[in-house]
Amino acid sequence: MTLDPRDDLIHDPRGGMPRLLEIMRRLRHPETGCPWDLEQDFGTIAPYTIEEAYEVADAIEREAWAELKGELGDLLFQSVFHAQMAEERGLFSFDDVANTMSDKMVTRHPHVFGDESNEKSPEQQTADWEKIKAAERAAKAEKGVLDGVAMGLPALLRAVKLQNRAARVGFDWPSTDEVMDKLIEETQELREATDPDHAEEEFGDLLFVMANLARHMKIDPEQALRRANAKFTRRFKSIETALEAQGKRPEDSNLAEMDALWDEAKAAEKAQKAAHVSPRSNGTQPGSNS
Repeated sequence: MTLDPRDDLIHDPRGGMPRLLEIMRRLRHPETGCPWDLEQDFGTIAPYTIEEAYEVADAIEREAWAELKGELGDLLFQSVFHAQMAEERGLFSFDDVANTMSDKMVTRHPHVFGDESNEKSPEQQTADWEKIKAAERAAKAEKGVLDGVAMGLPALLRAVKLQNRAARVGFDWPSTDEVMDKLIEETQELREATDPDHAEEEFGDLLFVMANLARHMKIDPEQALRRANAKFTRRFKSIETALEAQGKRPEDSNLAEMDALWDEAKAAEKAQKAAHVSPRSNGTQPGSNS
């Protein structure tokens, strides 16, 4: 077997980005590559790309910094995988991907890389950023206000982006009061739904309004729901622990008992939180500089 002269690079622990690109090239080699990697295409890899992005967010949420390096590597590998498949088709290379991103960042930051002043507020920078993105969309012949909002985004995130786009041209509720009223209206319509299809439609409308409410309140709905998921997980584990101390499992219990244990876990969390942020006699919180 003839050794590939690039074997040294593949086994170089300091090979960096060239090493990773070469590993991906070898995995997709039509004669000596990995059968699983060879049978993949953009469509089959896309779900893994989304999953890896969420795992990065999860590591950050848990402040698992030791894990973050690996999760970022997994996400980077997804870009490398897609770029390799694109290069095989003659579409573009990984360098093209990197250069496109670099060009975009330079164009969108004239206050850093150009002759514009960088003495501007974050709000002004956001407004300038949106103007630049609008010009980019126009160059792509995206004429509609909602054109270019990716279909593959999580539905909740896409709802917020659609609403933000519409708000830029004045199609938006003036305040949270109107959104709250709409929330009540959509809740009632869900109550009155007459069949499963109708219920699904009204439930979707309700979620859409909730996304709009989050936007008006400057809340990240994905982050809010992740926190709610974490809270539910934490409290349910408390139920399991309490039942285990009695030699029982959840399936050996009943709703009334588990609900009572839930309330205990909730009360314990609130007490712990109150003790952690208990105000001092001067009205400031521990560690506060106010």
